[in-house]
Amino acid sequence: MAKWTMRIFAWGALVVSVGGVAAMLIAPPPGFRKDRDGVAYFTPSVENPETGDAVSIQTLIRTYRGD
Repeated sequence: MAKWTMRIFAWGALVVSVGGVAAMLIAPPPGFRKDRDGVAYFTPSVENPETGDAVSIQTLIRTYRGD
């Protein structure tokens, strides 16, 4: 009986794992999506080396792109 229980558990874990990976590939959550510049939406700020202040990635991109 214990062998059958472990087999069922193992197959269930396999189905859940494959299903989760498939769901991430088919419809990724919003946190995995990117904007038109290729930056993920929930990217943390970076440190300005001159002032030490936090700067958003979008500001950094606009500065170096010349916008």
